[in-house]
Amino acid sequence: MPTPAETTPLDINLTGTIPAESAQQRLDQALASLFSDYSRSRIQSWIRNGWVQLNGTVCTQPRQKVVGEEAVLITAECLPEDTWEAEAMDLPIVYEDDAVIIVNKPAGWVVHPAAGNLQGTLLNALLHHAPELAVLPRAGIVHRLDKDTSGLLVVARTLAAHHHLVEQLQAREFLREYEAIACGILISGDTIDLPIGRHPHSRTRMAVTEKGKPAVTHYRVAERYRGHTRLRVKLETGRTHQIRVHMAAKRHPLLGDSVYGERLRFPKGASEALCEQLRQFKRQALHAAQLGITHPTTGETLSWQAPLPDDMQQLIEYLLTDARSLS
Repeated sequence: MPTPAETTPLDINLTGTIPAESAQQRLDQALASLFSDYSRSRIQSWIRNGWVQLNGTVCTQPRQKVVGEEAVLITAECLPEDTWEAEAMDLPIVYEDDAVIIVNKPAGWVVHPAAGNLQGTLLNALLHHAPELAVLPRAGIVHRLDKDTSGLLVVARTLAAHHHLVEQLQAREFLREYEAIACGILISGDTIDLPIGRHPHSRTRMAVTEKGKPAVTHYRVAERYRGHTRLRVKLETGRTHQIRVHMAAKRHPLLGDSVYGERLRFPKGASEALCEQLRQFKRQALHAAQLGITHPTTGETLSWQAPLPDDMQQLIEYLLTDARSLS
């Protein structure tokens, strides 16, 4: 097993162009959107240190307004985030080497610290396991899962590995397959191609909107029950809450989804045991079951699978029992 390295600064070199649609935004806001792997507070510190240039001119004021289409050059020293704290937790590692860590995240774990969740997150646990991650963007976490979604995540251990994996993600080269239970009966698989953006009235929710970013979800039917359908879902893009929003837009929201779901309904004639199981299932029935990447160092194609967690497996057994008893 690799041993943690000393936490040392890394040299960061970033280039890009401010999008035209970012015109009149604050500089720190525009850069945080352009370089989303880095926190806004970190970008603000880079600006104040004089490490950011627009069209060859050094900028030192985060509040400066951008006009759009400026060429950006950032040459910075990346230091650990002061607010990140290592925390000893039982980290469910599936695989690790010198370049990557693959984690099977339990439902209920927040991935990244935020207001109200500064401790007890996957990031806190990763820093305890591998302190060198403190100097990487988001501690090497390349993609996220919602708090109540379980399953596989990849974490980069070096800056080079992080860049390589982010490029794969942006090029839609990751293999990401999910197991899900949707409300209602779906007859066949389909592809949902609907743009997703922030909900116009709730900043904590996402929605299908014409102004959103492209989002494509493929799904196929794995098993049908009397009032629900088990799905296997493959992501082509990776928008926030994508599967949950897309299935809700199709009027088959995920079972247990308190944000995008519907009122709990029971199959006609369902046993009290099944009804109780459905009442007690308090999260969206979604599990990241398979993950595939090209290894950033060796170039080898690797994939991992994570079995269904106990709560989803138990729920499926009750749904199956109900379907067979009245078939």
